[in-house]
Amino acid sequence: MTTKKIRVLAAKPGLDGHDRGIKVICYALRDAGMEVIYTGLRQTPEQIVQAAIQEGVDVIAMSVLSGAHDYLFPRVTELLREAGASDVLVIGGGIIPEEDIPGLKEIGIKAVFGPGTSTKDIVRFIQENVVES
Repeated sequence: MTTKKIRVLAAKPGLDGHDRGIKVICYALRDAGMEVIYTGLRQTPEQIVQAAIQEGVDVIAMSVLSGAHDYLFPRVTELLREAGASDVLVIGGGIIPEEDIPGLKEIGIKAVFGPGTSTKDIVRFIQENVVES
């Protein structure tokens, strides 16, 4: 577990316009003592990675409800690798079919949290998996 303040970039990639869930996560992470930067709706993978690098975050938390996770999540991990920032913990959430999760984990998404996941579980996962620098 890390002792420094964990910095999290929360993002809604793609054309998905529903952000209630990610906002709940943002509040929970903030209440757990993390610094949270929310990029807002309709972010491209390029915008997400650029913001993550500029802000020096430890975690990127993305939420997708549109079904485009199979393109958006891999693109973010690809861009992080290209930028030499593959040490950033990337997690996802939203409406993601169970059968898609193993493939997402293979490309670098460390965890996928679906509807009904306890915010305490997400906080704990982040705290236990952020690499101290």
